[in-house]
Amino acid sequence: MVIGALTMELRLPGIRSLKEKRSVLRPLITGIRQKFNVSVAEAGKQDKWQASELIIVCVSANAALAHRLLEEVLSFVEQNGKTMITATNLEIL
Repeated sequence: MVIGALTMELRLPGIRSLKEKRSVLRPLITGIRQKFNVSVAEAGKQDKWQASELIIVCVSANAALAHRLLEEVLSFVEQNGKTMITATNLEIL
């Protein structure tokens, strides 16, 4: 069994309140969960309006599958259009 973890720092340009931030992040997080069947949590920068840190975690049979799945999640977030990825860290444990 292999655990994969992807940490992403996001920039949310044009956001002016925490309520507006939630309205952008909630559908993104739900979409990631539904499409990829992974765990997602906002782990940092929760008090910043225009920034967020998401952690996506998956469990897989082997490292290659976990890596490929997390790369697909990364591509999905890049195509979102409402957020900009400023940093990523992918770990396979």
